[in-house]
Amino acid sequence: MNYTVKERFLRYVQIDTQSDPNASADIFPTTEKQKNLSKILVEELLDMGIEDAHMDEYGYVYATIPSNSDKSNIPVVCFCSHVDTAPDCSGTDVKPLVHTNYQGQDIPLPLNAEATIKPSDFPHLNNQIGEEIITTSGDTLLGADDKSGVAEIMDAAYQLVNNQNIKHGNIRILFTPDEEVGRGVDFVDIKKLGADFGFTLDGGVPGSVEDETFSADGAVVTITGRSAHPGYAKGKMENAMKIASEIISSLPKDKLSPETTSGKQGFIHPMALEGVLERATIKFILRDFTNPLLEEKRQLLRDTVDQVMKSYPNSKAEVEIKEQYRNMKEVLDTKPFIMEYAEEAIRRTGLEVKKTSIRGGTDGSRLSFMGLPCPNLFTGMQGIHSVREWISVKDMHLAVDTILNLVAVIEEKAS
Repeated sequence: MNYTVKERFLRYVQIDTQSDPNASADIFPTTEKQKNLSKILVEELLDMGIEDAHMDEYGYVYATIPSNSDKSNIPVVCFCSHVDTAPDCSGTDVKPLVHTNYQGQDIPLPLNAEATIKPSDFPHLNNQIGEEIITTSGDTLLGADDKSGVAEIMDAAYQLVNNQNIKHGNIRILFTPDEEVGRGVDFVDIKKLGADFGFTLDGGVPGSVEDETFSADGAVVTITGRSAHPGYAKGKMENAMKIASEIISSLPKDKLSPETTSGKQGFIHPMALEGVLERATIKFILRDFTNPLLEEKRQLLRDTVDQVMKSYPNSKAEVEIKEQYRNMKEVLDTKPFIMEYAEEAIRRTGLEVKKTSIRGGTDGSRLSFMGLPCPNLFTGMQGIHSVREWISVKDMHLAVDTILNLVAVIEEKAS
């Protein structure tokens, strides 16, 4: 197969598309530069002959690969990835490096001596002997999350347009901005998309498919303290910043935090603390895999705040909790055939199926509850959100093959 995914990926990662978690709520996408990649994707899709490819006012890219099958009842499938990169690490002036014929050694990064990529940290490197590994130079993230998914969908589209032997139904393509800041599907037009179900490509090791995410809430605790002149504050001052710090320190230290949990364990995580003497705010994220367990964490946060505030009679605290997304398994369990299609496609690619849960969320979490059931497929990305991010060309080829096998499975299963 004449793969194009490596060349596409190397070009895409050099385009700065970092989203901004601090942007005003009325700005979408949070950074205009995300559209720079979206525009290129539209041009490339049009050049392939995909006639309806376009970007809307919000920066979403929509496109359709028409059916080439004689069957008329094939469900419409959507493949989705996000163009933005995480704000955790710089995405400006990314310089991808290709390491050929990898032989199991540590991979030093030239611009950061402390950021060596080691098999001891990334055991999946042991599966890459003789392969090409793509890294950064060490001072930025790579952007494999999720430009690997974008490149893989684009290569799969190229293969489908140029190989009519792969029979398939109508295929919809969706590229989104702002996934990394939790707003990726805020303005997706599900009716316009017109798909029966979809797959995000935003996962890790080859063979993995994820049908379960955290359920997620965001919380803001606002403390109003009592001010006084510091020279005469005894018995009068109640410092909102100190109260906020006490609330954080009163949460469990040996459990219920990201640094002490794994697997199916949830957490309460303070993300930001801001304030002055009279007023302080703490922003939290709350995560768990079931709504009852998530409710326990909501109540624990409220109870912790109430307990701390008993020592500060002249101050007050307000707790506001909002839903962010829910575990997509609630939806996907009602349509088990979607996962069956994915698992069959993975097996046809020659891989072992690895069903896993995401300790986070994807666009598919919210899309599933918007009427587009949407599990998550692997891309091969490793070490995401860091300067040690890497991916192998072989794994990207496997992702492309899985997409091609998937559309063939869906066409074959249609009666």
